[in-house]
Amino acid sequence: MNSPQAIILGITGGIACGKTETGRILSAEGFKVLDSDFLAHELMGKGRSVYAAVVEHFGDAILAEDGKIDRARLGKNVFADPQAREALNRLVHPAVIAAAKGWIEECREAQEDAAVLVPLLFEADWTEGWDAVICVTAPEEQIFQRLEKRGMSREEARKRIAAQMPQPEKAARADFIIENGGTPDALRNRIIGLVEEIRREKRKSYE
Repeated sequence: MNSPQAIILGITGGIACGKTETGRILSAEGFKVLDSDFLAHELMGKGRSVYAAVVEHFGDAILAEDGKIDRARLGKNVFADPQAREALNRLVHPAVIAAAKGWIEECREAQEDAAVLVPLLFEADWTEGWDAVICVTAPEEQIFQRLEKRGMSREEARKRIAAQMPQPEKAARADFIIENGGTPDALRNRIIGLVEEIRREKRKSYE
């Protein structure tokens, strides 16, 4: 059940737009923050049900020597092949969403502000249950620069960007947009101001 005291945010956006940094800022502001990518990694751990389903579909070629899923090998497969990517999403998304919804329910019951970082929020059709969905965007050239700093070639960066829903489409479907093309302080100020706006709107709905 929704609480006027706490707010639950879905944070989405394209690769290298600043979702992780947004999560850090929210955490510093007292939010509990869950990264769905880390949750997916956990659920694909050796011995978990998602691990078994992914290995059955993609084969032993995606495994490292210790038997764990090699995310780099799996990533090369799915980013090069849209059908493989869709298959992986079908195997992983339901389990991630179910686990995250359980976590959100615990936050609501404890009346704790919470945010979930969900890169593929719209792709997974997970649009219900949030007090607001925020899309973090960034100028394309800055995205390329950030990915190059992570050691990614421009060609690989283009593939990763092309594999996602276009930024304008994500932004159009979100409740709020945070444009992360400036300084870290500007990002922090925008987030804090937006949180207060969302909190005020939620309080009004209970009056």
